[in-house]
Amino acid sequence: MKLLDVKDLRAYYFTPQGPVRAVDGISFDLEEGQVLGIVGESGSGKSTLGSVLANVIRPPLRLVSGQVLYRGSNIYSMDPEKLRQLRARGISIIPQYAMNALNPTSRVRDVIRDLLLSHEASSDELNYRLKLARERALQLGLPPWALDRYSIELSGGMRQRVTILISTLLDPEVLIADEPTSALDVVVQRLVIQYLKDLLDSGAVKSMIFITHDISLVNEVATDLLVMYGGQAVEYGPVDEVLGNPKHPYTQSLMVSIPEPGVRIAKRPLTGLKGEPPSLLSPPSGCRFHPRCPLAMPICSSEEPPMVSVGGRHLVKCLLYRGERG
Repeated sequence: MKLLDVKDLRAYYFTPQGPVRAVDGISFDLEEGQVLGIVGESGSGKSTLGSVLANVIRPPLRLVSGQVLYRGSNIYSMDPEKLRQLRARGISIIPQYAMNALNPTSRVRDVIRDLLLSHEASSDELNYRLKLARERALQLGLPPWALDRYSIELSGGMRQRVTILISTLLDPEVLIADEPTSALDVVVQRLVIQYLKDLLDSGAVKSMIFITHDISLVNEVATDLLVMYGGQAVEYGPVDEVLGNPKHPYTQSLMVSIPEPGVRIAKRPLTGLKGEPPSLLSPPSGCRFHPRCPLAMPICSSEEPPMVSVGGRHLVKCLLYRGERG
């Protein structure tokens, strides 16, 4: 069953210098049971895309065009009450800066209670969810007293896990996890990843969009992968195909920049990608990657490549494959 249908999504930051094209023509579907990983360099538009998908759009960010259909309904044309009910139950987001997402003047348990009451939880559901919150806190490695404290009394890692707990407490059908392990040590990262997997395996969460810069985590969690560069999707497909046989030169560059377990650096030196990510205030003409691309052709600077299939659901936005079917 299709939960999300994203159609030619464009969202720009409007600044005095002009629009910053952070999300510029993104399209994909998200089916029930699917985990879509999104990777790319800092500044590629990953987190902005996550916010726009959850309809968390605040100035100077503005939706320019496109649709996000949740079960066939456009979330951008929903009335405020329907949108309020959608959040946390239909679509929920774990924000990138999760440590700063909690109200420092409220105890964690009161934040949870307010969330449940805002969604008109019955007394039975309220008691069930409060009990569930404590059970899930233990899954996340939080001590029993953590939910009774103010957020400022908790460490940064504990606050991040509390935010993850609150974002998943109402069992959203679509969970957008934006860098959920970024500030955690490797032991706690493992707890968080297992927690998210358990929610998916139990059906509590129906599907997930997992935004990260860590390709090793994507390979462990995701079923599909979308690679972003310069505000656009440059490669998409099943995660094993994209990582096992990357087609876009940018994806290939990402892969060779990752250390291979068990292989000495002297035997396989890491190769970085020359140049800087493009300015989305004035992006390059043609293919946005062409100024840094080792395989760039003269036509790449003038013609924007279409997204074409290189076999099945594996899609790539590159003129090297312009003879393939779209």
